[in-house]
Amino acid sequence: MSGMSYFSSLVLVQLKELNMDKSMLNGVVIGVVVAVTGGVIASATIFREKAPEFAQVSNIEELTETINTPQEICEDVPVTRKRAPKDKHKIAGSAIGAVVGGLLGNQIGGGSGKKVATIAGAAAGGYTGNKVQGNMQDKDTYTTTERKCHTVTNSHENVIGYKVTYSIGEEVNTIRMDKKPENRIPVKDGQLILN
Repeated sequence: MSGMSYFSSLVLVQLKELNMDKSMLNGVVIGVVVAVTGGVIASATIFREKAPEFAQVSNIEELTETINTPQEICEDVPVTRKRAPKDKHKIAGSAIGAVVGGLLGNQIGGGSGKKVATIAGAAAGGYTGNKVQGNMQDKDTYTTTERKCHTVTNSHENVIGYKVTYSIGEEVNTIRMDKKPENRIPVKDGQLILN
C-alpha cells in the first residue's frame, strides 16, 4: 500500500468515527488527495527548473602568434691580405737578374760570341729576376682581424588567448578567453560570468 493510500484510509477511518455523511467524506478525501498531489508536482517543478550554476569546461586550446625578433651578431674573423709591393715594376728583380745572367753569359763562349752570350744572359736573367720578384711579392701577405656582422631572426611563440569549449547542460559552445579558465566557469541566467 502506497503512502498516499494509507493516509487516505486513515482519514476515512477518522471521519467515519466522527459520523460524517458520505458526500462530506468524499469531498474531504478528494481535497486531501488534490493537495498532496499538487505539492508533489510543485516540488518536482522547482527542482527541474533550477538553472545550472556552472558551465563545465571540456577543452582548452592555446591561441598563439609567432614573434620574430631580428638580432645582429658580430664576430672578429682573421683575414689574409697581400702586402702592397714597394717596387711595383719589379725593377730590383730585373736588374739583379740581368747582372747575374750577364755574368753567367759572359762565362760562355769566346770572342764575339762572348758578347752575344753576355747580352742573352742579361736579357734572360732580367726576365727571370722580374718573375722571381713578382712571385715573392704575391706571397708577401699579412693576417689581420676584421669585425664582420650579420643579422639573424629569432622566433618564438607567444600565447595571446585560449579557445575554450564548454557545456551548460546539453548545450556545447566555444568562447575565446584572455586567461586560462579552471575546470568550470560560473553561470548566471544562462550566461558565463567571465570577470
